[in-house]
Amino acid sequence: MAEAQTIPAESDALRRVLDAIDEHGLRDNIIELEAHGFTTVKGVLSEAQIERAKSAILARVEKHVGREINLETATAEDFQGMTYVPYLLYDDEIFEEILMEPKPLALITYLLGESCLLSSMGCHFKGPGGMPLPLHSDNGNGIPAPFAAFSQVANVNYALTPYNREGGALALVPGSHKLGRGPRLDEMGLGDGGNPKAVAMDIDPGDAVIWHGNSWHGSFVREIPGIRMNLAVYFNRQYIQTQERHGDVVPDDVRERHANDTRFLNLLGAKQPYGWQKTGPDYSKFALMPRGLYD
Repeated sequence: MAEAQTIPAESDALRRVLDAIDEHGLRDNIIELEAHGFTTVKGVLSEAQIERAKSAILARVEKHVGREINLETATAEDFQGMTYVPYLLYDDEIFEEILMEPKPLALITYLLGESCLLSSMGCHFKGPGGMPLPLHSDNGNGIPAPFAAFSQVANVNYALTPYNREGGALALVPGSHKLGRGPRLDEMGLGDGGNPKAVAMDIDPGDAVIWHGNSWHGSFVREIPGIRMNLAVYFNRQYIQTQERHGDVVPDDVRERHANDTRFLNLLGAKQPYGWQKTGPDYSKFALMPRGLYD
């Protein structure tokens, strides 16, 4: 009789990841992620969470532009096109709460492993007019083609206002995560004459779209009055540089609120061993380094 094979330690991490998927009823979402490169989880955020996040983001934008903006009736004269509002995590405790929403985080962990990091949290604040956001892969930020088949970065995009094509919705190209490259110039366009394979995410406030880092995505021009707001929560594997700085600059009150929440602190780099100065490396953190795709 052949000897039983030793089950690698990586399978323990995979078991934990899949247990979380089952706990939250996300098996169908995993199938969609594998087949299409993205999936939607309905009704993740409550109405109260949505309103608080919108208020915090609007306050930042109005302070920046120096005037009030009506989210329902704004025209291109009031606010044209899209701007990115960065580094929102520390603006309001609601963003800490959203970061830890269990269903999207379980899917992100499936894609990136238990040691993944928060790369950035911001809002694509979009008024009427302007230009579409061309299709692209988030791997375009320094990861050369051909892309690895596994996800190295991944995104959670929360709709804070209704998403539809005329409203400037997020666009994704099903199956593009399997191509192993970013789009060519002739494949990047959206709208009339653009990439015919791109689909608009027609979703409601509080829904979350999660996608594999290889997937091609962008957003359509907003053609109607009002503002489209999202919350884009971007993650990466531990060996990739985050877009935003966290780690040693996490505010003390945030650390104190989450002192017993290891996952929250790890998302902000608590066990990241790199970035040392004259004191040298903390070797205890190297024992916590991931050993596989799931950790």
